[in-house]
Amino acid sequence: MVGTAHRNNGVEGVAGGVGLTALLVAAARAIETHRHDALARDVYAEHFVRAAPACAGWPVRPQQVLDGDANPLWGRFARYFGLRTRVLDDFLLRSVHAGARQVVLLGAGLDARAFRLDWPAGSVLFEIDQESVLAFKHRVLDGLPATPKAARVPVPTDLRADWVAALTDAGFDPAAPSVWLAEGLLFYLPNAVETQLIDTVDRLSTQGSALAYEAKLEKDLQVYRDSPLYTSTKQQIGIDLLDLFVGEPRPDSAGRLTDKGWSTTVRTPFDFTRRHGRGPLPEPNDALAGNRWVFADKPRA
Repeated sequence: MVGTAHRNNGVEGVAGGVGLTALLVAAARAIETHRHDALARDVYAEHFVRAAPACAGWPVRPQQVLDGDANPLWGRFARYFGLRTRVLDDFLLRSVHAGARQVVLLGAGLDARAFRLDWPAGSVLFEIDQESVLAFKHRVLDGLPATPKAARVPVPTDLRADWVAALTDAGFDPAAPSVWLAEGLLFYLPNAVETQLIDTVDRLSTQGSALAYEAKLEKDLQVYRDSPLYTSTKQQIGIDLLDLFVGEPRPDSAGRLTDKGWSTTVRTPFDFTRRHGRGPLPEPNDALAGNRWVFADKPRA
C-alpha cells in the first residue's frame, strides 16, 4: 500500500536487512540514554547499532561524539531524536491510560517501547514492519535479558501489501479504542499514499482512539541542501536524507483528520524543547524548521 515509502526501514542501504536510518535513530537514542539529563532512556538501542557491521564506528555514548553537541549530526540531530522519543512516549502512555489499550506502531523499525515503557495491564502493542527488520530486531533482543512489559505482537508485513488484513489477523480489534504512531515515516510517503494511510487509520479507529505522527511543511526540501544537519549526516554516515524523502508538497493530513471529526493539535519540536529545557532550538538554514508533530484524538460521543 505504501509504494516506495518504506525505504527508511527497508532494504535500501541496509546492513542485515535493517535500514540505516532506523539505526541512525537507534544510535541517537543510545547517546540520549547515556546523557546525565536524558529525556528518554533506551538501553536496547546501542545493541541494535553494535549488531550491524555497517555502523561499527558510530557513537553510542556522548563522550564518543567528536565536538559534542556542536556536532550537527550526533549532537543537535541526536538531541532532536531524543526529544521526539520522549514526546511520543508521553503521548502513547497518556492515550493508553485514557483507555486505548491497543497500540499500533506503523513502520516500527527498532522501536523498543514494548520493553522499556511501563504499560498498564491489558495493553497490546502491534509492531508493523518488514519481515527482515523484525527478524533483525528479534535476533538482537533474543540475546539480551529483554522482557516486554505488555503483550507484543509483531506483524511482519510490508506497508505496500495488505497490512490491514495482516493487522486484523494478528488480533487487532477495530471496535476497540487504539492509539497509532507513525514516527519518522511520512517523510518517505508519496502524497496520495500518505492520504490513503490517514484514511485507513481513521477507518480502523473507533471513538476514543488517538494518532501521533511527524510531518514536514516545506514545499521544496532542496532549499535545505546545504543545511549542516543534512550535510553532516551525508558526510559522516553516508545517508542523504533529501534523496530518501519524497520531494512533492505534503498533504494537509491534520486538516483531513479535522474534517473527519478528529481533534488535532500541531506543534513544532521547538515547543517541546522549551517545555523540557533540552533539545534543538531554531537556527539559520534550519532543516528542522518545517518539522511538525501532530497529535489527534477521535472524541467519544
